[in-house]
Amino acid sequence: MTLPVTALAAAICALLLIFMKFKVIGQRVRTETMFGAGEDAKMKMVRGTHANLAENAPIALILMALLEMTSAHHWTLTGLAALFLIARVLHIYGMYQHHGNGSVRFRQAGVMGTTIAIVAMALWVLYLFVTVNL
Repeated sequence: MTLPVTALAAAICALLLIFMKFKVIGQRVRTETMFGAGEDAKMKMVRGTHANLAENAPIALILMALLEMTSAHHWTLTGLAALFLIARVLHIYGMYQHHGNGSVRFRQAGVMGTTIAIVAMALWVLYLFVTVNL
């Protein structure tokens, strides 16, 4: 059994996490902050953005894998995976815009897209459980 949608999404999430890790490292060097966030607002934002991705990616990837293992409709799952990944990029971009006194619309779109994708996949897994097992 192969999980191509999950594999591709996991690879993209991994690259986003590494990208954010280097942003955190760069901010640590600039602010000379070895642990925690210190008092620097940008450090708090960068760490929070990295943490938010690290919190949301695992459950989304688990749900994707479960759906692929149950032979869920490939293109619907691909669409939800794309929504999740685009939302994560929007969230990262939006956090930087918001911190720079820009608009919060990208951050909001990222949060909404992430939530919609995860809720849709969770409900889909529940639906498959009920229809197959009960």
